[in-house]
Amino acid sequence: MAQALTDSNFAEIVEQGELPVLVDFWATWCGPCRMISPIVDKMAEKYAGQVNVVKCNVDESTDIPMKFGIRNIPTLLFFKGGELVDRVVGAVSQAELEKHIEKLI
Repeated sequence: MAQALTDSNFAEIVEQGELPVLVDFWATWCGPCRMISPIVDKMAEKYAGQVNVVKCNVDESTDIPMKFGIRNIPTLLFFKGGELVDRVVGAVSQAELEKHIEKLI
């Protein structure tokens, strides 16, 4: 299962982390977010040790979404070496998400 990303642990996980990072921006009231959530959790298990998969609740942590201009959710951001390298907006299939992760690793 993906771990929670917050304003307070962003630097440690994304900017200073050794692994590439997939961040899922979501909210409890978002239908498409609930649809993609099980897929994101599967990716956390499948790519454990290769990619750090985290979720950021936009209602609880507002600094990170503002920093990256998150206007629609779900939005998935992909980081490598602390730098943003890819972005997906909207719910996508597991196969599509895997394509983006494979480019990351």
